[in-house]
Amino acid sequence: MEVYLAILIGCFFTVSIYLLMSKYVIRMLLGVGILGNAVNLLIFTAGRITREVPPIIPEELQIPAELTANPLPQALVLTAIVISFSFFAFLLVLGFRSYQDLKTDDTETMRFAEPVDSPKPPLGY
Repeated sequence: MEVYLAILIGCFFTVSIYLLMSKYVIRMLLGVGILGNAVNLLIFTAGRITREVPPIIPEELQIPAELTANPLPQALVLTAIVISFSFFAFLLVLGFRSYQDLKTDDTETMRFAEPVDSPKPPLGY
């Protein structure tokens, strides 16, 4: 089960990096969304997925008597879902506003602050 999830996580990371390297803003936004899901799935899988019993310890015991699920990755993933959703919503509004103002989502033509006849900035060091 975890091997298949590892392959799926690798595919998510590959697709998200490919989309983030695009020159179109909408593809970059999709890449950020997929990257957030890949990280959440990675955290959840690293916490060892178990289906035995919920992470509840009876009051009379100090440690669980049997194998239980790990609650920490679940709490981290729930927090990460909220943060990634709010970050994605902010980026979506930012991309929409830039499209409204500049009438394009191509980053090559979004050189609003630079004069048209100026040379392009260096791409490497």
